[in-house]
Amino acid sequence: MGENRRLAAVVALAQGMAAAHTPRESWRAAALGACRALEGSFAALSVWERDRSRLRVLVNVGDRAPEEEEFPEDETYPVHQFPEITEFLHERWASGGEPDAWVETAEGPAAGRPGYCHQRVAALRRRGRGCCVVAPIVLHGRAWGELYVARKTGAPLLDRADADFATVLAAVVAAGLAQTERLEEARRLAFTDSLTGLANRRAVDVRLDEAIERHRTEGVVVSLVVCDLNGLKRVNDTLGHAVGDRLLERFGSVLSLCGAMVPGALAARLGGDEFCLLAVGPSADEVVKAAEELCGRAAELELGEGVACGVASTEDDVGTVASARRLFRLADAAQYRAKALRADRPVVAGREGPDDPVVRLADEPSPPKPPAERRRFRGRRL
Repeated sequence: MGENRRLAAVVALAQGMAAAHTPRESWRAAALGACRALEGSFAALSVWERDRSRLRVLVNVGDRAPEEEEFPEDETYPVHQFPEITEFLHERWASGGEPDAWVETAEGPAAGRPGYCHQRVAALRRRGRGCCVVAPIVLHGRAWGELYVARKTGAPLLDRADADFATVLAAVVAAGLAQTERLEEARRLAFTDSLTGLANRRAVDVRLDEAIERHRTEGVVVSLVVCDLNGLKRVNDTLGHAVGDRLLERFGSVLSLCGAMVPGALAARLGGDEFCLLAVGPSADEVVKAAEELCGRAAELELGEGVACGVASTEDDVGTVASARRLFRLADAAQYRAKALRADRPVVAGREGPDDPVVRLADEPSPPKPPAERRRFRGRRL
């Protein structure tokens, strides 16, 4: 392969990874780019999971064998079968050496001393491949995993020049993975409440919009629990905001614990003393049960004064829920009624007959000039 063609292949690999929006897309772009650059028939990207002492395959691309899934759930290999990643390469890097790639062929030794050569050669023969190049990936100065590119039997064998080129490709992949990590961290921070570690309002906005769309098109049950932590102002005024923050953190942990009772529920802090649980799929009764547990546990929090909790679900008799805003208004109205009644249990919208006061309150027309919204889904404070 000429120098210009290789340079173009490196640029294409970098651009492909830069255009990825998710880790999976990034992994796939890395493997595909390397496969094309080295004129391979198959490529894989694997990560070294130190805590489990194994190599886990993240993606397989190209001509895959029947047992090779594109994104395998659990294709793993004990690292003792591949000692170069934990021993040989580590020693090289520790002494200032470079993580060079190397080539294996199906004609290599497949018996004798157990080790990486035996394993890789046997795999080449078993899957009808003639050779492969293995390029270690180093991220943040540590062995991260490996890039693997193979050619089918009968194709020209990979050589030392190809291995050197694979080393360059692995460095480009490492840079792309680092960028993906930074983007994922930025996304995580954008959708996470910094104090409690729960999801934030932005995350709820996005998830609830998606959930209501699924409800409209598929009939999926969507339920929302909105709650206000009682007593926070008193704690802040008498004991200070640091103590108030600890109360919020403790309640966030309780909310997360109770949310785990509902498969797939999203626990979030909306701001101040306001929290919510969003469930998509489980029945309304499951969500109400979790809300009841939440009320009971919140009442036991030191310094707190319990929680006012409202529940709204598309499964209950609340009328048509065509927008995320209406479900939020229903849950908020239920929470407002719980606070007014000083209830120690959740109030559930639509469960007090045809003239349910919560539904009436939620559906009252907004005033001509409503005050500023506290949340995107609220027209006014109910």
